[in-house]
Amino acid sequence: ARGFSVPLQRPADCGADRYFDSSRLACAPCGAHQRRSAGGSSCVCEPGYRMVSSNGGFSITCEKCPENMSGVTQDGWNCITCPKGLTSKGNCKCPNNEILVERSIDGILLNEALCIHCNGSEQSFSASDASGSRCVRCEKTFIQVSNSCDCNSPNILTGGLCFLSREGLPPKGVAAVRFAQLGITLTSAWFLKNLQSSAFACWLYSNLTACQALGNMCVMNMNSLSSSSTDACGLFQYIFVSTARVGVIHSVPYWRHNLPWLYYGDQPGLASQMLEKNHFPTTFTFKGTDKDIKLKFIAASFDAAGNFLKWQSLEGGILQLCPDTQTKLNAAYVFGTTYQQSCKISVSKILLDFANPVFYDLFLEYNGGNGQQQLWAVPVLNLNLQYNEKFVNQGNNMNNWLLTRRFFLVDALSGKENDLGKPPRVIRIASKITISIRLVSHTQRGTIYPPLITVGYTDVLIQNPETQSVMVSFAVSYEMNQSEAQVQTDIALGVLGGLAVLWSLLKTAGWKRRTGNSIIDLQTVFKFLLFYAGDLANVFFIITLGTGIYWLVFFKAQQFVSVLLPLPSQEEDFVTYIACAFSLKALQFLHLLVSQLAVDIFFIDWERPKGRILKAVEGEGVTKSAAAPVSIWRTYFIANEWNEIQTIRKINPLFQVLAVLFFLEVVGFSNLALMDASSSLARSSESYVAPWSRILRFGVSAALWVAIAILQVIFFAVIYERFVEDKISQFVDLCCVSNISVFLLSHNCFGHYIHGRSVHGHADTNMEEMNMNLKREAENLCSQRGLLPNTDGQTFQISISRKMRLHYDWIHETLTRKRGPTRLLDSSANTFEQSTRAYNAMNKFLSSFIDHVHKEMDYIVKDKLLLERLLGMEFMEPIEKSIFYNDEGQSFSDVLYYGNETTLLIFDILFFSVVDLASQSFVLAAILTYLQQEIFRFIRNTLGQKNLASKTLVDQRFLI
Repeated sequence: ARGFSVPLQRPADCGADRYFDSSRLACAPCGAHQRRSAGGSSCVCEPGYRMVSSNGGFSITCEKCPENMSGVTQDGWNCITCPKGLTSKGNCKCPNNEILVERSIDGILLNEALCIHCNGSEQSFSASDASGSRCVRCEKTFIQVSNSCDCNSPNILTGGLCFLSREGLPPKGVAAVRFAQLGITLTSAWFLKNLQSSAFACWLYSNLTACQALGNMCVMNMNSLSSSSTDACGLFQYIFVSTARVGVIHSVPYWRHNLPWLYYGDQPGLASQMLEKNHFPTTFTFKGTDKDIKLKFIAASFDAAGNFLKWQSLEGGILQLCPDTQTKLNAAYVFGTTYQQSCKISVSKILLDFANPVFYDLFLEYNGGNGQQQLWAVPVLNLNLQYNEKFVNQGNNMNNWLLTRRFFLVDALSGKENDLGKPPRVIRIASKITISIRLVSHTQRGTIYPPLITVGYTDVLIQNPETQSVMVSFAVSYEMNQSEAQVQTDIALGVLGGLAVLWSLLKTAGWKRRTGNSIIDLQTVFKFLLFYAGDLANVFFIITLGTGIYWLVFFKAQQFVSVLLPLPSQEEDFVTYIACAFSLKALQFLHLLVSQLAVDIFFIDWERPKGRILKAVEGEGVTKSAAAPVSIWRTYFIANEWNEIQTIRKINPLFQVLAVLFFLEVVGFSNLALMDASSSLARSSESYVAPWSRILRFGVSAALWVAIAILQVIFFAVIYERFVEDKISQFVDLCCVSNISVFLLSHNCFGHYIHGRSVHGHADTNMEEMNMNLKREAENLCSQRGLLPNTDGQTFQISISRKMRLHYDWIHETLTRKRGPTRLLDSSANTFEQSTRAYNAMNKFLSSFIDHVHKEMDYIVKDKLLLERLLGMEFMEPIEKSIFYNDEGQSFSDVLYYGNETTLLIFDILFFSVVDLASQSFVLAAILTYLQQEIFRFIRNTLGQKNLASKTLVDQRFLI
C-alpha cells in the first residue's frame, strides 16, 4: 500500500514561493527571482524582473531590469521606463481617463511608456475602459448631465451613472438586505453599487433594464413593502406610485408601464378575490376524446441586472433543484397528479450551479380561442414576506395574504459584502416551492381557480460550504373545498352514532334480561360501554369504508374533473376515524374473547346401561350385581369435536390475507392508491410514482378485504358446506349419533341447547348395528330427531328460570371446586368419587330437566317473534317456566368464532389498515395481520380448552 500512496497537497498549501505542479500533484519551488502566479499553477517573475525564457510558465528564467527601465511590460518579456509610476505587479500605471501605450502602431517597443489622455470633451466624449487599454465613449448620463465625461459636484455619481442633483429624484436608498431567519442585516455590495443608479435611471429615463433590476433587488429583499422604508422595495413603490399617469399594461392595474409586475396590491382581502372569484378559462378532462391533462406553465426569466433571458417551460424542471429524470420532472405538470420531490443539496453545489440569480415571472398558457395562445399570470405567496405591517403570508386566511409575482430559486448575490468578487456571506435558497391547483366547488366540467405558487426561503450563513447542506422540496398539489364533505361526514357520524347508542341500549336491555338481573348497577353501565364501543367501531368503519370507496370511485373514474383528493393535511380526521374504529373494535374483540372463554357448557349423556355385571366389593370379599358402565369415550369424542370447532371461521384467514396481498402487489391494485388520475393497474418502472393517498390506500385495501371475504362466505355457504363439509351441522349430527346433548349457557339465564338424544335409544354399539340404525333413519323407519315429537328441531335458544339456574349452580359448585386430577396416577379416590358424583348428578339433573321430570322447573318450547329475532332479545321473562326457542339458524355458533365472523373480519381489516397507514407497506401489514390472527386463535384454543375441561369435567389430556 505504501508503494502506491502519495501525500495530499492542495494549491493553497504551496505558499508564495512555490507553485502546484499538476503533473506531480504536489508543490514545486519557483526559481530565483520568481513567485507563484495568481492561479497558483505556475511561476511568474518578481516585480522588476523580465522573462528571458519560458516553457509554458512552468520553467522560466528571469533577469533584473536596468535601473533606468525599472518597469516591465504587460506581457512580462521586456523592460520599459514608466514615467508615472509602477503598479504592485511592477507594470506601468496611468491616471484615470488615460490609457497605457507600450508599443508603436507597428509593434515596436517604446523606450518609455506613454499615458495618453482620453478626450472627454465634445465630440469625442471618451474615457478609458475598465482595463485601461483603450478609450471608449462615456456613459450617456455623463454627457447629458455635464456635457463631458466628468460627474463633478453637485451632480450625483452612483453605479457608474451621473445624475443631476435636483428635486424630484427618489430618496436615497438603503443598500441593506435583511435576513430575518438569521436575525442579521447586511450592507450588500450589489445593492451599494446598483440600487441608487437603478432607481434614478428607472425614474428619470424609464430605463427598462434599470426598472427590472430595481424590481429584482426588491424581490431579493423579500418584497419588504413598508411605507417608512427607503430600501429597494420602498424605492420601487415610490416610482410605482409616482408613475400612475403612464398607464398600465394589458389592463392589469398592478402592471405599470416600464416597471415589472411585483405586487397584486395591498388592499386587505384582495388575495381571496384573486384566488376565489375568478375561474381559469379552460377545463380539464381525464378521459375521452377531449382529454386535456397538461398544465402548460411557462416562465419569463431575467438576470439580476434586469436583462430578459428567455421564455422557459417548467417541463424542463427549471424549478426543481433536486436531480431527477426528465420523465418524472414532466409528470409534475400532468393535471391531477400530485407531485412531491425533496432532497438534501450541499451548499457548495448550490454556489457552483447558481452563482448568478435568475428571476422568474410565472404564467399558465392556455388556448384563448381563434388559435391565439393566452397567458394567465400565476400569483406567488412568499412565506418570507418582510417589513409588512398589514399582511402575514401564513395560515389559511387569504384575507391576510399579500400576493406577489416575481421569485427566484437561489440568491448568492445580495449576501456579498464589500466586494462582488468574493464569496457571499449569506445565501438565500427557495427551500420549499408548492404549486397549488384548486378545483372550483360543484363543478362538473373540470374548472379550476387560478393556480398559486407558494415559495418559502431558507437563509444560510456560509461557514463551510463543503459540509453545509439544505433540504429543499418541490410539490404540485391539487385540492378542493372539503368543508361540504366534512359536514356530510359529521352528519353521518352524528346520525349513526345516535343510532348506535339506541342499539347499544337495546343490547344492554337484552343482556339484562338474559342475566336475570333487573338492577342497573356499575356492571350494567360497564356492559353498555362495551356494547357501545363495538357499535361505534362499526359506525366509524362504515364511514371510513364509504369515504375511501367514494374517493376511489369518483376520483379515478371521472371523465370531467369534478372531485380532487383531500390533501395529506386534510386526511388527519380520516386517519383519526380509522384509529378510533380500530381501538373500539379491539375492545369489542377482547370482550368477545373473554365472554367466549367463560361460557358454561355440559355434555348430557343419554346413554343407559344395557345390562348388569358382577362387581367385587372391595374390603367385603363378596360379589354384587351392578349396572354395566356407560362408555365415556363418546363424551370425550364430542368434547374434542367441540374443541376443534371453537376457532373455525366462515372464511379461510390465510387465503384471505394472501388473496388481498396478491391483488394489491401482484395484480397492481395498489397503484389505484396513488395520487394521480390514472386508473391503470400497471405502471412503468421509469414513470413517476405519485405519493400515496392514505384515503385511497384504505379504500382499496378495505374494499378488497370485504369483496374477497364476501366471495369466500358465498363459496363456503353455497358450495363447500353443501357439497364438502359443514362442520357446524356435522357437529349437531354427531351429537345425535353419539346420543349426547349439549347444554350451553352464554349468560346467567340464557344459552343454547343442542338436542343430541339418539332416536335409537343407544349409541354404544358395534359397527353393524350402527350402520343398520343409520339406514333405518335414512329410510324414515324410525322417529325424528327433534326434541318435540314429529319434529326435526335439534337446536334451541334457551331462557331458563332463576330457580333452574340456582339448582344448576348448586350442582356445578362441587364440579368446579374439585376440577379433577392433573395426573390420573396421583389423584385421590375422594377427589375422583366427588367429581364423579357431581358429574353424574349434573347429567341426571339436566337429562331429567329435558324430560320434564321437575314440574317446578319445567320449560315450554315456542317460536320467537319476528321482532325478537330482529332485535336479538326476548320479551318474555322465564319466571315460572324456562323457555326453549326453536332455532333453525344454529345460533349456538355465537359462542364460537364461526358466529362472529363480522366482528373478526372488521377487526382484521382495521388491524391491516392501521399497520399499513403507519408503515406504508401492504406486505408488512399482511404478515402482521396473519400473525395476530394466529396468536389470538392460539389463545382462544388454549384457554377455551381449559374452560371446556373445567366446566365439563373432561380431562384436558383427552382434548387433542
